[in-house]
Amino acid sequence: MSRAATAGRTLKRKPQPARGRKPAKKVGLLDRAVAAVPVSEETLRKATGWSMFAAAVAVLLIMASWLGIPGAIGTAMAEAVGRAGFRAEQIEITGLRRMERMSVYAVALDQRSRAMPLIDLEGVRAKLLDYPWIADARVSRRLPDTLAIDIVEREPVAIWQNHGQLMLIDVSGTPLEPVSASAMPALPLIIGDGANEKEPQFQALMGAAPALKPLIRAATWVGDRRWDLLFDSGERLALPEGEGPAAKALAKFAELDRADRLLGRGYLRFDMRDPEKLVLRLPGGGSSNKAITGEGA
Repeated sequence: MSRAATAGRTLKRKPQPARGRKPAKKVGLLDRAVAAVPVSEETLRKATGWSMFAAAVAVLLIMASWLGIPGAIGTAMAEAVGRAGFRAEQIEITGLRRMERMSVYAVALDQRSRAMPLIDLEGVRAKLLDYPWIADARVSRRLPDTLAIDIVEREPVAIWQNHGQLMLIDVSGTPLEPVSASAMPALPLIIGDGANEKEPQFQALMGAAPALKPLIRAATWVGDRRWDLLFDSGERLALPEGEGPAAKALAKFAELDRADRLLGRGYLRFDMRDPEKLVLRLPGGGSSNKAITGEGA
């Protein structure tokens, strides 16, 4: 047969039998999430710097968005990061002087997972702020395995006595913790219902006569209206109502004490509720009046 005849003939191949196809394996959302992770745990473990780690996390989050399963990928990624060594194993606390350290540890470790990306920093801070001693707190991650907590504690400035109980308070009047009479620190004592809420007002009052402040043993908030001051030498001073009149009266009393040495001379009580005179109570029930004149009146 000639080549021309062969060339003009069409060759037909026998059809090949169809190969059996295996059914596709179903992939769950979590499997898809893990499969999307472009960085293995081993790679994370061998990372030479935090920039590589941060880049890996960013890629993971982008993959999560593409897959439409940010919750699953976020949790899977965070747990993988935790297993790679980025897990809260140490708690570093600064600024704590009076509050129990174990209470802070308990709050910091109360987590559903210790993988660093899953630590609820704002949740930890909110719980810490529930403690009276803590005025503020800053919570941060220090990679690879440390949770850093910086505490700002309240400072006790006075002792509040109310219905027989003694309580440390700060400058705003916030009750901090009970204190026993045998272990009272050297702080001013304020007495009476609601006296703690008037602590800022009391501090301002003391500013009117700084020289008298070290001589005052206690201050009683009377009738939710005014202050009575008790001096170390045993005398009581009744001040008028109102912040301005009280401050003016105390400044005038300091002036009179400098001039006439009123304290320590045996008087029982000084009454300055009348802005025009000072009433001096004597032992045995007697009294005398002293006119108040001058710019301090």
